[in-house]
Amino acid sequence: MPPTVILVNMVTEKISDTYHVIHFDNGNVIHLVGTAHVSNQSVEEVRSIIEEQHPDRVCIELDDGRMKSKTRENSWENMDIKKILKDGKGFLLLANTALASFQKRMGAQTGADPGAEIVGAAKLAEEMGIPVSLCDREIQITFRRAWGKSSLWNKCKLLATLISAAFSNEEISEEELAELKNEETLESMMKEVAKELPSVKEVLIDERDRYLATSIFKAEGKTKVAVIGAGHTQGIIRTFERLEKGELSLDTSDLTAIPPKGVGSKIAQWIIPTLIVLLVVLGIVLNGWDQGIKAFLWWMVANASSTFVFTLIGGASFLTCLLSGVTAPFFVLNPVLGVGIFAGIWQASFKPPKVKDFENMSNDALTLKGWYKNRILKCLVALLTSSLGSILGSLVAFPFIIARI
Repeated sequence: MPPTVILVNMVTEKISDTYHVIHFDNGNVIHLVGTAHVSNQSVEEVRSIIEEQHPDRVCIELDDGRMKSKTRENSWENMDIKKILKDGKGFLLLANTALASFQKRMGAQTGADPGAEIVGAAKLAEEMGIPVSLCDREIQITFRRAWGKSSLWNKCKLLATLISAAFSNEEISEEELAELKNEETLESMMKEVAKELPSVKEVLIDERDRYLATSIFKAEGKTKVAVIGAGHTQGIIRTFERLEKGELSLDTSDLTAIPPKGVGSKIAQWIIPTLIVLLVVLGIVLNGWDQGIKAFLWWMVANASSTFVFTLIGGASFLTCLLSGVTAPFFVLNPVLGVGIFAGIWQASFKPPKVKDFENMSNDALTLKGWYKNRILKCLVALLTSSLGSILGSLVAFPFIIARI
Protein backbone atom coordinates (compact mmCIF):
# COMPACT_ATOMS: atom_id res chain seq x y z
CA MET A 1 0.00 0.00 0.00
CA PRO A 2 1.33 3.50 -0.88
CA PRO A 3 2.53 5.57 2.08
CA THR A 4 0.11 7.74 4.01
CA VAL A 5 0.52 11.49 3.47
CA ILE A 6 0.15 13.53 6.66
CA LEU A 7 -1.15 17.09 6.24
CA VAL A 8 -2.42 19.79 8.61
CA ASN A 9 -5.55 18.38 10.37
CA MET A 10 -5.92 15.77 7.66
CA VAL A 11 -4.52 12.39 6.69
CA THR A 12 -5.00 10.99 3.19
CA GLU A 13 -4.68 7.24 2.80
CA LYS A 14 -4.21 6.17 -0.80
CA ILE A 15 -5.74 2.73 -1.34
CA SER A 16 -5.38 2.88 -5.13
CA ASP A 17 -5.27 5.45 -7.95
CA THR A 18 -9.07 5.68 -7.73
CA TYR A 19 -9.78 5.14 -4.03
CA HIS A 20 -8.60 7.41 -1.21
CA VAL A 21 -9.68 7.49 2.43
CA ILE A 22 -9.39 10.91 4.05
CA HIS A 23 -9.30 11.19 7.86
CA PHE A 24 -9.87 14.52 9.62
CA ASP A 25 -8.88 15.43 13.19
CA ASN A 26 -12.54 15.83 14.21
CA GLY A 27 -13.14 12.14 13.46
CA ASN A 28 -14.83 12.65 10.08
CA VAL A 29 -13.87 10.24 7.31
CA ILE A 30 -14.44 10.64 3.57
CA HIS A 31 -14.09 7.65 1.24
CA LEU A 32 -13.32 9.27 -2.12
CA VAL A 33 -14.04 6.88 -5.02
CA GLY A 34 -12.89 7.96 -8.48
CA THR A 35 -14.71 6.22 -11.33
CA ALA A 36 -14.93 5.97 -15.10
CA HIS A 37 -18.49 6.82 -16.06
CA VAL A 38 -18.79 3.98 -18.61
CA SER A 39 -17.10 1.18 -16.67
CA ASN A 40 -18.70 -1.96 -15.23
CA GLN A 41 -15.69 -2.27 -12.94
CA SER A 42 -16.51 1.14 -11.42
CA VAL A 43 -20.13 0.08 -10.86
CA GLU A 44 -19.03 -2.96 -8.85
CA GLU A 45 -16.34 -1.05 -6.93
CA VAL A 46 -18.79 1.63 -5.82
CA ARG A 47 -21.36 -0.94 -4.68
CA SER A 48 -18.74 -2.88 -2.74
CA ILE A 49 -17.39 0.17 -0.89
CA ILE A 50 -20.84 1.47 0.10
CA GLU A 51 -21.95 -1.95 1.36
CA GLU A 52 -18.70 -2.43 3.28
CA GLN A 53 -18.53 1.04 4.87
CA HIS A 54 -22.29 1.67 5.32
CA PRO A 55 -21.60 5.45 5.59
CA ASP A 56 -23.77 8.15 7.16
CA ARG A 57 -24.12 9.80 3.75
CA VAL A 58 -23.38 9.12 0.08
CA CYS A 59 -22.24 12.10 -2.03
CA ILE A 60 -22.44 11.84 -5.81
CA GLU A 61 -21.20 13.86 -8.79
CA LEU A 62 -24.63 14.86 -10.08
CA ASP A 63 -26.81 17.94 -9.93
CA ASP A 64 -30.57 17.93 -9.44
CA GLY A 65 -31.36 18.38 -13.14
CA ARG A 66 -29.16 15.52 -14.35
CA MET A 67 -30.37 13.27 -11.53
CA LYS A 68 -33.98 13.77 -12.62
CA SER A 69 -33.15 13.17 -16.27
CA LYS A 70 -31.40 9.90 -15.40
CA THR A 71 -34.04 8.56 -13.04
CA ARG A 72 -37.34 10.01 -14.25
CA GLU A 73 -39.12 8.26 -17.07
CA ASN A 74 -40.34 10.44 -19.93
CA SER A 75 -38.08 13.31 -18.86
CA TRP A 76 -38.48 14.60 -22.43
CA GLU A 77 -41.94 15.87 -21.40
CA ASN A 78 -40.16 18.78 -19.72
CA MET A 79 -38.19 19.73 -22.84
CA ASP A 80 -39.50 22.70 -24.82
CA ILE A 81 -37.13 23.01 -27.78
CA LYS A 82 -38.51 26.40 -28.86
CA LYS A 83 -38.00 27.86 -25.37
CA ILE A 84 -34.48 26.45 -25.24
CA LEU A 85 -33.66 28.17 -28.54
CA LYS A 86 -35.35 31.45 -27.55
CA ASP A 87 -33.35 31.51 -24.32
CA GLY A 88 -30.13 31.23 -26.33
CA LYS A 89 -29.32 27.76 -24.97
CA GLY A 90 -29.32 25.97 -28.33
CA PHE A 91 -25.53 25.68 -28.59
CA LEU A 92 -25.41 24.45 -24.98
CA LEU A 93 -27.93 21.72 -25.78
CA LEU A 94 -25.97 20.86 -28.92
CA ALA A 95 -22.76 20.50 -26.91
CA ASN A 96 -24.49 18.51 -24.17
CA THR A 97 -26.10 16.18 -26.73
CA ALA A 98 -22.79 15.56 -28.49
CA LEU A 99 -21.08 14.80 -25.15
CA ALA A 100 -23.90 12.47 -24.08
CA SER A 101 -23.70 10.73 -27.47
CA PHE A 102 -19.97 10.11 -26.99
CA GLN A 103 -20.51 8.68 -23.50
CA LYS A 104 -23.36 6.48 -24.72
CA ARG A 105 -21.20 5.13 -27.54
CA MET A 106 -18.39 4.32 -25.12
CA GLY A 107 -20.86 2.73 -22.74
CA ALA A 108 -22.23 0.53 -25.52
CA GLN A 109 -18.71 -0.81 -26.14
CA THR A 110 -18.10 -1.65 -22.47
CA GLY A 111 -21.66 -2.79 -21.67
CA ALA A 112 -22.20 -0.10 -19.04
CA ASP A 113 -24.72 2.73 -19.14
CA PRO A 114 -23.04 6.16 -18.84
CA GLY A 115 -23.07 7.20 -15.18
CA ALA A 116 -24.38 3.82 -14.03
CA GLU A 117 -22.05 3.85 -11.02
CA ILE A 118 -23.36 7.27 -9.93
CA VAL A 119 -27.04 6.36 -10.28
CA GLY A 120 -26.31 2.94 -8.80
CA ALA A 121 -24.74 4.57 -5.74
CA ALA A 122 -27.87 6.69 -5.22
CA LYS A 123 -30.20 3.69 -5.59
CA LEU A 124 -28.13 1.52 -3.27
CA ALA A 125 -28.03 4.31 -0.66
CA GLU A 126 -31.81 4.62 -0.88
CA GLU A 127 -32.20 0.86 -0.39
CA MET A 128 -29.90 0.98 2.65
CA GLY A 129 -31.63 4.05 4.10
CA ILE A 130 -28.57 6.29 3.63
CA PRO A 131 -29.11 10.00 2.77
CA VAL A 132 -27.76 11.15 -0.62
CA SER A 133 -26.24 14.55 -1.44
CA LEU A 134 -26.12 15.84 -5.02
CA CYS A 135 -22.79 17.68 -4.93
CA ASP A 136 -22.19 18.89 -8.48
CA ARG A 137 -22.90 22.30 -9.97
CA GLU A 138 -25.90 22.58 -12.30
CA ILE A 139 -24.80 21.45 -15.77
CA GLN A 140 -26.37 24.49 -17.49
CA ILE A 141 -24.34 26.83 -15.28
CA THR A 142 -21.16 24.88 -16.04
CA PHE A 143 -21.71 24.99 -19.80
CA ARG A 144 -22.70 28.65 -19.76
CA ARG A 145 -19.59 29.58 -17.77
CA ALA A 146 -17.39 27.53 -20.13
CA TRP A 147 -19.04 29.16 -23.14
CA GLY A 148 -18.91 32.66 -21.68
CA LYS A 149 -15.23 32.39 -20.73
CA SER A 150 -14.12 31.01 -24.11
CA SER A 151 -12.89 33.07 -27.02
CA LEU A 152 -14.60 32.66 -30.40
CA TRP A 153 -11.76 30.40 -31.58
CA ASN A 154 -11.98 28.23 -28.46
CA LYS A 155 -15.76 27.99 -28.84
CA CYS A 156 -15.26 26.68 -32.36
CA LYS A 157 -12.63 24.19 -31.15
CA LEU A 158 -14.91 23.04 -28.32
CA LEU A 159 -17.87 22.40 -30.62
CA ALA A 160 -15.67 20.71 -33.21
CA THR A 161 -14.15 18.44 -30.54
CA LEU A 162 -17.53 17.44 -29.13
CA ILE A 163 -19.12 16.80 -32.52
CA SER A 164 -16.14 14.78 -33.80
CA ALA A 165 -16.20 12.75 -30.57
CA ALA A 166 -19.91 12.06 -31.05
CA PHE A 167 -19.24 10.46 -34.44
CA SER A 168 -15.96 8.81 -33.50
CA ASN A 169 -15.68 5.07 -34.24
CA GLU A 170 -12.81 4.61 -31.80
CA GLU A 171 -13.29 1.57 -29.56
CA ILE A 172 -12.19 1.27 -25.95
CA SER A 173 -12.01 -1.73 -23.64
CA GLU A 174 -12.38 -2.04 -19.86
CA GLU A 175 -8.58 -2.43 -19.65
CA GLU A 176 -8.05 0.86 -21.50
CA LEU A 177 -10.61 2.53 -19.26
CA ALA A 178 -8.68 1.31 -16.23
CA GLU A 179 -5.54 2.92 -17.66
CA LEU A 180 -7.43 6.19 -18.10
CA LYS A 181 -8.00 6.22 -14.33
CA ASN A 182 -4.25 6.07 -13.68
CA GLU A 183 -3.03 9.26 -11.97
CA GLU A 184 -0.13 9.82 -14.38
CA THR A 185 -2.38 9.31 -17.42
CA LEU A 186 -5.00 11.67 -16.03
CA GLU A 187 -2.38 14.31 -15.21
CA SER A 188 -1.03 14.14 -18.76
CA MET A 189 -4.55 14.46 -20.21
CA MET A 190 -5.34 17.47 -18.00
CA LYS A 191 -2.18 19.24 -19.15
CA GLU A 192 -3.15 18.62 -22.79
CA VAL A 193 -6.64 20.04 -22.24
CA ALA A 194 -5.21 23.03 -20.37
CA LYS A 195 -2.89 23.75 -23.31
CA GLU A 196 -5.58 23.46 -26.00
CA LEU A 197 -8.63 24.83 -24.15
CA PRO A 198 -7.48 26.63 -20.98
CA SER A 199 -10.80 28.32 -20.19
CA VAL A 200 -12.73 25.08 -20.70
CA LYS A 201 -10.36 23.15 -18.44
CA GLU A 202 -10.69 25.86 -15.80
CA VAL A 203 -14.50 25.65 -15.77
CA LEU A 204 -15.09 21.94 -16.40
CA ILE A 205 -12.31 20.64 -14.16
CA ASP A 206 -10.76 23.18 -11.77
CA GLU A 207 -13.95 24.99 -10.77
CA ARG A 208 -15.88 21.75 -10.37
CA ASP A 209 -13.03 20.27 -8.29
CA ARG A 210 -13.56 23.10 -5.83
CA TYR A 211 -17.37 22.99 -6.03
CA LEU A 212 -17.53 19.21 -5.54
CA ALA A 213 -14.97 19.22 -2.73
CA THR A 214 -16.75 22.02 -0.87
CA SER A 215 -20.17 20.34 -1.25
CA ILE A 216 -18.76 17.01 0.00
CA PHE A 217 -16.89 18.76 2.83
CA LYS A 218 -20.07 20.55 4.00
CA ALA A 219 -22.37 17.52 3.68
CA GLU A 220 -23.64 16.12 6.98
CA GLY A 221 -22.31 12.87 8.39
CA LYS A 222 -19.22 11.59 10.18
CA THR A 223 -18.48 8.98 7.50
CA LYS A 224 -19.17 9.77 3.86
CA VAL A 225 -18.63 7.92 0.59
CA ALA A 226 -18.15 10.33 -2.33
CA VAL A 227 -18.49 8.94 -5.86
CA ILE A 228 -16.85 11.22 -8.43
CA GLY A 229 -15.18 11.00 -11.85
CA ALA A 230 -11.55 9.88 -11.56
CA GLY A 231 -10.35 13.08 -13.22
CA HIS A 232 -11.51 15.10 -10.20
CA THR A 233 -9.81 12.99 -7.51
CA GLN A 234 -6.54 14.90 -7.05
CA GLY A 235 -8.19 18.30 -7.46
CA ILE A 236 -10.72 17.46 -4.75
CA ILE A 237 -8.02 16.25 -2.37
CA ARG A 238 -6.04 19.47 -2.95
CA THR A 239 -9.19 21.48 -2.22
CA PHE A 240 -9.77 19.54 1.02
CA GLU A 241 -6.23 20.47 2.08
CA ARG A 242 -6.82 24.15 1.37
CA LEU A 243 -10.19 24.11 3.16
CA GLU A 244 -8.60 22.53 6.24
CA LYS A 245 -5.82 25.13 6.22
CA GLY A 246 -8.34 27.96 5.85
CA GLU A 247 -6.96 29.01 2.46
CA LEU A 248 -10.38 28.65 0.83
CA SER A 249 -13.85 29.77 1.87
CA LEU A 250 -16.83 27.40 1.98
CA ASP A 251 -18.71 29.99 -0.06
CA THR A 252 -18.93 28.92 -3.73
CA SER A 253 -21.33 31.59 -4.96
CA ASP A 254 -18.60 32.95 -7.25
CA LEU A 255 -18.68 29.62 -9.13
CA THR A 256 -22.36 29.85 -9.98
CA ALA A 257 -22.44 33.34 -11.48
CA ILE A 258 -22.73 33.59 -15.27
CA PRO A 259 -19.85 35.76 -16.55
CA PRO A 260 -21.00 38.87 -18.40
CA LYS A 261 -19.87 39.40 -21.95
CA GLY A 262 -16.45 41.00 -22.05
CA VAL A 263 -15.77 44.26 -23.86
CA GLY A 264 -13.92 42.33 -26.58
CA SER A 265 -16.90 40.05 -27.15
CA LYS A 266 -19.30 42.99 -27.36
CA ILE A 267 -17.03 44.75 -29.84
CA ALA A 268 -16.53 41.58 -31.91
CA GLN A 269 -20.24 41.14 -32.61
CA TRP A 270 -20.35 44.60 -34.19
CA ILE A 271 -17.25 44.18 -36.39
CA ILE A 272 -19.01 42.69 -39.44
CA PRO A 273 -21.97 45.16 -39.52
CA THR A 274 -19.57 48.08 -38.97
CA LEU A 275 -17.32 46.91 -41.83
CA ILE A 276 -20.32 46.53 -44.12
CA VAL A 277 -21.56 50.05 -43.40
CA LEU A 278 -18.06 51.52 -43.81
CA LEU A 279 -17.50 49.73 -47.14
CA VAL A 280 -20.89 50.85 -48.47
CA VAL A 281 -20.23 54.46 -47.42
CA LEU A 282 -16.74 54.29 -48.96
CA GLY A 283 -18.24 52.93 -52.18
CA ILE A 284 -20.74 55.78 -52.31
CA VAL A 285 -18.05 58.40 -51.64
CA LEU A 286 -15.61 57.02 -54.25
CA ASN A 287 -17.97 55.76 -56.95
CA GLY A 288 -21.39 57.28 -56.28
CA TRP A 289 -24.65 55.90 -54.96
CA ASP A 290 -25.06 53.40 -57.75
CA GLN A 291 -21.84 51.47 -57.06
CA GLY A 292 -22.27 51.73 -53.28
CA ILE A 293 -25.75 50.23 -53.36
CA LYS A 294 -24.61 47.53 -55.81
CA ALA A 295 -21.80 46.53 -53.44
CA PHE A 296 -24.27 46.31 -50.56
CA LEU A 297 -26.71 44.21 -52.61
CA TRP A 298 -23.83 41.95 -53.68
CA TRP A 299 -23.01 41.29 -50.02
CA MET A 300 -26.68 40.59 -49.22
CA VAL A 301 -26.91 38.03 -52.02
CA ALA A 302 -23.68 36.33 -50.95
CA ASN A 303 -24.77 36.15 -47.31
CA ALA A 304 -28.31 35.01 -48.11
CA SER A 305 -27.28 32.35 -50.61
CA SER A 306 -24.55 30.96 -48.34
CA THR A 307 -26.97 30.74 -45.42
CA PHE A 308 -29.60 29.06 -47.63
CA VAL A 309 -27.14 26.46 -48.95
CA PHE A 310 -25.65 25.58 -45.55
CA THR A 311 -29.08 25.31 -43.91
CA LEU A 312 -30.20 23.08 -46.79
CA ILE A 313 -27.12 20.88 -46.33
CA GLY A 314 -28.11 20.61 -42.67
CA GLY A 315 -31.34 18.93 -43.73
CA ALA A 316 -33.76 21.67 -42.68
CA SER A 317 -37.11 22.06 -44.43
CA PHE A 318 -37.11 24.13 -47.62
CA LEU A 319 -39.20 26.86 -45.99
CA THR A 320 -36.73 27.08 -43.08
CA CYS A 321 -33.86 27.37 -45.54
CA LEU A 322 -35.66 30.05 -47.54
CA LEU A 323 -36.57 32.16 -44.50
CA SER A 324 -33.07 31.77 -43.06
CA GLY A 325 -31.49 32.89 -46.33
CA VAL A 326 -33.78 35.89 -46.82
CA THR A 327 -33.43 37.16 -43.25
CA ALA A 328 -29.75 36.34 -42.63
CA PRO A 329 -28.34 39.69 -43.91
CA PHE A 330 -30.68 41.63 -41.62
CA PHE A 331 -29.70 39.50 -38.63
CA VAL A 332 -26.02 40.19 -39.37
CA LEU A 333 -26.71 43.92 -39.32
CA ASN A 334 -28.40 43.51 -35.91
CA PRO A 335 -26.11 41.27 -33.80
CA VAL A 336 -28.61 41.26 -30.91
CA LEU A 337 -30.59 38.79 -33.02
CA GLY A 338 -29.23 35.58 -34.51
CA VAL A 339 -30.26 33.75 -37.65
CA GLY A 340 -29.40 30.40 -36.03
CA ILE A 341 -31.92 30.84 -33.21
CA PHE A 342 -34.72 31.67 -35.62
CA ALA A 343 -33.72 28.88 -38.02
CA GLY A 344 -34.05 26.38 -35.18
CA ILE A 345 -37.42 27.83 -34.11
CA TRP A 346 -38.73 27.83 -37.69
CA GLN A 347 -37.63 24.23 -38.13
CA ALA A 348 -39.44 23.26 -34.92
CA SER A 349 -42.54 25.10 -36.13
CA PHE A 350 -42.65 23.68 -39.66
CA LYS A 351 -41.63 20.15 -38.58
CA PRO A 352 -42.83 19.87 -34.96
CA PRO A 353 -41.01 17.18 -32.94
CA LYS A 354 -43.00 14.04 -32.20
CA VAL A 355 -42.98 11.91 -29.06
CA LYS A 356 -40.67 9.37 -30.71
CA ASP A 357 -38.12 12.13 -31.47
CA PHE A 358 -37.79 12.90 -27.76
CA GLU A 359 -37.74 9.23 -26.79
CA ASN A 360 -35.10 8.29 -29.39
CA MET A 361 -32.97 11.44 -29.15
CA SER A 362 -30.03 9.87 -27.31
CA ASN A 363 -29.90 6.87 -29.66
CA ASP A 364 -30.34 8.96 -32.82
CA ALA A 365 -27.47 11.21 -31.74
CA LEU A 366 -25.11 8.25 -32.17
CA THR A 367 -25.26 8.36 -35.98
CA LEU A 368 -25.10 11.00 -38.69
CA LYS A 369 -28.32 9.59 -40.14
CA GLY A 370 -29.97 10.05 -36.75
CA TRP A 371 -29.08 13.75 -36.65
CA TYR A 372 -30.80 14.18 -40.02
CA LYS A 373 -33.81 12.03 -39.06
CA ASN A 374 -34.62 13.17 -35.52
CA ARG A 375 -36.66 16.38 -35.53
CA ILE A 376 -35.16 17.69 -32.27
CA LEU A 377 -31.62 17.17 -33.52
CA LYS A 378 -32.50 18.74 -36.88
CA CYS A 379 -33.44 21.94 -35.06
CA LEU A 380 -29.98 22.00 -33.48
CA VAL A 381 -28.34 21.28 -36.84
CA ALA A 382 -30.34 24.13 -38.40
CA LEU A 383 -29.08 26.41 -35.61
CA LEU A 384 -25.47 25.45 -36.34
CA THR A 385 -25.47 25.34 -40.15
CA SER A 386 -27.43 28.57 -40.69
CA SER A 387 -25.09 30.44 -38.33
CA LEU A 388 -22.04 29.00 -40.07
CA GLY A 389 -23.45 29.81 -43.52
CA SER A 390 -24.17 33.41 -42.59
CA ILE A 391 -20.67 33.97 -41.17
CA LEU A 392 -18.93 32.42 -44.17
CA GLY A 393 -21.16 34.29 -46.61
CA SER A 394 -20.14 37.61 -45.10
CA LEU A 395 -16.44 36.77 -45.01
CA VAL A 396 -16.38 35.53 -48.61
CA ALA A 397 -18.25 38.61 -49.84
CA PHE A 398 -15.82 41.18 -48.41
CA PRO A 399 -13.00 40.72 -50.97
CA PHE A 400 -15.48 41.08 -53.85
CA ILE A 401 -17.03 44.21 -52.33
CA ILE A 402 -13.59 45.78 -51.87
CA ALA A 403 -12.67 44.89 -55.44
CA ARG A 404 -15.81 46.61 -56.79
CA ILE A 405 -15.09 49.71 -54.72
